Amino acid sequence: MGIGSRAARVDDVHESALGMPHVTVTHGPGDNPVYQVGGKSFVFFRNPRPDATDPDTGERYDDVIVFWVPSEADKQALVRDRATPFFTTPHFDGHLSVLLRGSRIGELSRQELVELVQDAWLSRASARRAATWLGTHPPA
Repeated sequence: MGIGSRAARVDDVHESALGMPHVTVTHGPGDNPVYQVGGKSFVFFRNPRPDATDPDTGERYDDVIVFWVPSEADKQALVRDRATPFFTTPHFDGHLSVLLRGSRIGELSRQELVELVQDAWLSRASARRAATWLGTHPPA
């Protein structure tokens, strides 16, 4: 991680998602937070499911966070690179999202996580909202 950066924390997901404009928070069946823009989810905390399990014990992961991504190419770049903590499951085939376990979030810097949340928001926001936000936050 670069100078001035620190390891990401799960709280950074909440803070970053809430820091984006026009965000609402709903809650899933397990009271898990679902961050939305314009009624569309862009980040959510997933309940334990049978498709995301520990390969050694078979136990369901209870800390999976789902992030939307702009394209299938972006998804593949994240999940195919073994150096990243991102993954997917067959349940998410054809779905523009990546999964990340909360227990591995510290493998990202806070800045990398913020950018991931921003990209998720941009991929789901209306063109007008995205253009307005980009007008005040040009890409680096």
